[in-house]
Amino acid sequence: MPDRMGKYWLMIATLGFVWGGTFPLIKLALDGITPFWLAAGRIGFAAALLGAVWAWRGFALFNGARNWSAVLIIGAFSTALPFMLINWGQQHVSAGFTGLSMAAIPLLVLPLAHLFIPGEQMVLRRLVGFVIGFVGVAILIGGKAFASSHSELELWGRLACVSAAGCYAVSSILTRRLPPVDPVGLAAVLLLIGSVIILPVAWSIEGAPPLPDHQTLALIALLGLIPTAAANLLRVIVVREAGPTFMTLTNYQVPIWAVLLGAVFLNEALPTSMMLAMALILTGLCISQWGALTRLFSRSQHS
Repeated sequence: MPDRMGKYWLMIATLGFVWGGTFPLIKLALDGITPFWLAAGRIGFAAALLGAVWAWRGFALFNGARNWSAVLIIGAFSTALPFMLINWGQQHVSAGFTGLSMAAIPLLVLPLAHLFIPGEQMVLRRLVGFVIGFVGVAILIGGKAFASSHSELELWGRLACVSAAGCYAVSSILTRRLPPVDPVGLAAVLLLIGSVIILPVAWSIEGAPPLPDHQTLALIALLGLIPTAAANLLRVIVVREAGPTFMTLTNYQVPIWAVLLGAVFLNEALPTSMMLAMALILTGLCISQWGALTRLFSRSQHS
């Protein structure tokens, strides 16, 4: 178990970095394509990649019992719906509010895991850790999270972002409750389901797909390859094997990486509260996952 926990910690650190770096790429890509077609391009490209790998592996999926109804719901709630909600919502709210909404995923997962996942009970230590981490994220993002965008649809934009966080929370719980599955097959199927949902929606709302320039196409391919295809596979593995509560630790890292990478590559200013926010986030992570940390420390002492 300690060896596995070390692997899972590396996985969520990788996911935090990758998803944190996604926001600058999305910002650049939206200059050349509409929001829903950007989501459709990401999901479609990722589905094609993982679908090819899944086919090469012989289309393995369920290992015994099957639950296709849950897979269909997870496919909608883990890709198509949150991608559409976030991309649409960001047109009407501040980027800070979107980041804070995603950081709320752990707080939404916690009661759901307590009710539906054996061994994921809401102990006081875990709750305190998540709350401290959430406060750190709020400080990092600052008052701009609640600054008005002056959009007529701002309220609906905020509801869309919070709803996207709820979609991710529900999909994590349902993913953990699935019967034994092949992780590559599951990741591919979820993306294929997302493609089937989002393509007709994008066409009906935004019309025929535009013809992006080469830079936008390259950005869509990059977004589909790394933060969608590869990261979705890692997400499935972590949720299935380490649990949805452990997976939510990624959401506290994403704002940190988004701020740091935005400063490095987009020359965005670093907030003066950065160090305090990082200290709170790391403290929250340590408190909520103290058991896993002590197991890793014990292993390093005996190796």
